[in-house]
Amino acid sequence: MRAHAVMFGTVVALAACGERANSPAPTPAETVSAGNPASDAEASVPVVLTAANLRRVCRAGLAAIHGQGLQDIQIDGLEGQVANASWRAPVDGGRRRAQCRVDGDIVTWKPVGATNPAQDRWMNQSGDPVARFVLDGDAITINTTLPDGSTATETYSVAAEQEAR
Repeated sequence: MRAHAVMFGTVVALAACGERANSPAPTPAETVSAGNPASDAEASVPVVLTAANLRRVCRAGLAAIHGQGLQDIQIDGLEGQVANASWRAPVDGGRRRAQCRVDGDIVTWKPVGATNPAQDRWMNQSGDPVARFVLDGDAITINTTLPDGSTATETYSVAAEQEAR
């Protein structure tokens, strides 16, 4: 009986020693956005902000993502939980346009009217920067994680009354 127990223990121990499949480690952006679906569809669990807070968060998020001043980003209107925004293009002086929405605590955006139609997509896929926001009274903090793992943090002050106009 003792010999059977030793053999059974050996078999179990050897079975646990099998090779593990090596899968590539996720990129930093994939790790940050792991809970966020990577699609052009609407967010699976949308966070509903008031219209004023959606305007505030999108202004701050787009300013941080595009390296613009908060005063440069204009919200041109809302379509449900999607904000339409524009700002002066730094290179040619024209207007850049984008749409913005909030997916959980992530600011998701897409260019509008890009010269390359493949770029007219929501920037929430693997390899895209991830911008998370924290709304604390008048302060909005945007934490951006780039695909290479580097991060940047910007804090903006936008009074809710200022966006209610």
